[in-house]
Amino acid sequence: MSLRRGLAFALGSVLLGSAAQLGMRWSMTRLPHPEQWVSALSNGSVDAFAVAVVLAAILAYAVSMFTWLAALRDLPLGRAYSLLSISYALVYVLAASLPLFNETFSLSKTLGVALVILGVITINSRPAHASTIRRAP
Repeated sequence: MSLRRGLAFALGSVLLGSAAQLGMRWSMTRLPHPEQWVSALSNGSVDAFAVAVVLAAILAYAVSMFTWLAALRDLPLGRAYSLLSISYALVYVLAASLPLFNETFSLSKTLGVALVILGVITINSRPAHASTIRRAP
């Protein structure tokens, strides 16, 4: 087990998942409502670039899952799972910072994100111990 490798895979999964979430949000603001997709496709009024971004976001989620599986080989689940919360903070900060998302910061959301990050730091502040695999009798 390599803690450094596990952290790298977990953070890679967080970055890919966050990028996917932002990509899907951006795309869905440029595509018709899902119940209108069939008619939009038939009359050619679909933004092809937005569809490409949605497909890329789905691919990013798939790759994120593989990096997450790799992280679980090297990190205890309690430590690894807490790292996924970083994605919430990252998506919030980027969506509120980048003008193309038209989202805003708020005191309550910012405090909530700060508490989430504090929780991640608290959970990961102690050194990880190598886990032992229990074998069935």
